[in-house]
Amino acid sequence: MHEDEIKMWKKYKGTKSPVLREEIVKKYLYLVKYVAGRVAIGLPPNVEFNDLVSYGILGLFDAINKYDVSQGNKFETYAVSRIRGSIMDELRKLDWAPRLLRKKAREIEKKCKELEEKFGRLATDHELAKALKISTDELNTIYSDLNSTTFLSLDEVWQNDDGNKPISRLQTIEDSLITNQFSFVHQNEVKEFLADAIDHLPEKEKLVIILYYYENLTLREIGEILDVSESRVCQIHTKVIMRLRSHLMKRVGELTLEA
Repeated sequence: MHEDEIKMWKKYKGTKSPVLREEIVKKYLYLVKYVAGRVAIGLPPNVEFNDLVSYGILGLFDAINKYDVSQGNKFETYAVSRIRGSIMDELRKLDWAPRLLRKKAREIEKKCKELEEKFGRLATDHELAKALKISTDELNTIYSDLNSTTFLSLDEVWQNDDGNKPISRLQTIEDSLITNQFSFVHQNEVKEFLADAIDHLPEKEKLVIILYYYENLTLREIGEILDVSESRVCQIHTKVIMRLRSHLMKRVGELTLEA
């Protein structure tokens, strides 16, 4: 962090100047637009981009108020987590997912867990569809429906609200976050467990995760690279996140029992 930025933050924290606060908001407003753009991918058309920006600005305000420059973390990294969290919180309140679709999502997660315990690995599409007594096409249709009505993201795997260092968190369909259910040591174990699970994904699924979360490509750009449609990339993304969540929850249960 540049010395000028450090001085700016120390001055603001010492004076709480409304004028300086406004300057800081303008300086980092681009972060809100960036995160809103990322979240907007795959959302229903009735969700306005400007609404996402409005939700994100609330997160930016929160980040400005809580940021501690003495921690040595870049504000941008800290703010992105807060902005995204604020947008997601507001979107969840809309709750437009039909009850039947939520029921199907819970059934898929439950069956994913059962099959993983049976096979000792993540289940394939064919195995999961067979267990659910539906076709793989029907399963993919459910993934597509879930993608447009829920907010599943690997960026949401973890969040630690203590201090400035954001920990990724897995977004659940029912808002049942697992934060603070076990010690920080266990949190680290789960993160390692999740990273290992990603590493063992089929090549195409792993590539979608890498390109989307680490290379910051859009779903359309990923589709062009993989030579598949954007909707197919959405299906793959939703499928992977649901399975990773089931995989993670299984490990959380094991760690809780070990505690």
